[in-house]
Amino acid sequence: MKPIITLAGLVLALTATAVEAEPIVIKFSHVVAEDTPKGKGALLFKKLVEERLAGQVSVEVYPNSTLFGDANELDALANNEVQLLAPSLAKFEKYTKQVQVFDLPFLFDDLEAVNRFQKRAKGRQLLRSMEKENITGLAYWHNGMKQLSSTKALLLPGDATGITFRIQPSAVLESQFTQVGAPTKKIPFSEVYASLQSGTVQGAENPWSNIYSKKMHTVQPYITESNHGVLDYMLVSNTRFWFGIPHRVRTELEGIIDEVTFEVNRAAEEANQADRERIRKAGTSEIIELTPEQREAWREAMRPVWQEFEPVIGADIIKAAQTVNRKQRQ
Repeated sequence: MKPIITLAGLVLALTATAVEAEPIVIKFSHVVAEDTPKGKGALLFKKLVEERLAGQVSVEVYPNSTLFGDANELDALANNEVQLLAPSLAKFEKYTKQVQVFDLPFLFDDLEAVNRFQKRAKGRQLLRSMEKENITGLAYWHNGMKQLSSTKALLLPGDATGITFRIQPSAVLESQFTQVGAPTKKIPFSEVYASLQSGTVQGAENPWSNIYSKKMHTVQPYITESNHGVLDYMLVSNTRFWFGIPHRVRTELEGIIDEVTFEVNRAAEEANQADRERIRKAGTSEIIELTPEQREAWREAMRPVWQEFEPVIGADIIKAAQTVNRKQRQ
């Protein structure tokens, strides 16, 4: 017997087919310019999503704090007013102390060691460490390894004694400089150049790209290539929003994020090396390259900071970071 299709049933079927689901809207807010690696990463994410998930996901990018500023962007994420952010790791200390591992001085040998740690189990674990606060980490985006700049040549830990350094608000960074007898001042990034120029502080720690873009090398006659810590961002989403996306679509988005992360990190390292060369050619700063013995002296001087913060970061996480270094030396 042939199936009977009623007129009412046919109309209902046609109506259901004609009604298309509304696309998922992702608002991606960031506080930097579009021509930075992070800004370009946001635009690449938008481009790839709209190529591969056309009609299913729509991405709106808001650069330069045009949607939410540095101070309230994480509150906006918690309220699902924005769905993607990439704040600096220091912004997450109020949610989890474990991310302070990236601030521990001289823990990682170099950026490759950082990459290995972030790709392995403990690094991935940190991305999920804030889900009770409705924050899910999706990827690490590099700004770069930090270098020490100063009005005085810094070859050994004792050379920093008495120099006042600008720092971000961070208990780890404060302790880091205390270990070598250096006072600190918490100063917003936008005011660092003026503070160095006026002598309010005599030293700072920044990646090459920050030093060059803010012209800090013109007021810092010495830059020690210390690579003593990493200044990174974490790409994050609202947990309930992210896991509410259909699995197939979310899997595609995760693949796109992996591609974008590779490009962002490649561009950031390229920018740092290019800016290091620009600083060298400018001739305003002497770039000091530490010998292995000098670097080890810095590491030993600051090792007590690792021990001080081990209870809140976790001995297992610090050990995992040391392991990637040991494997590199073999």
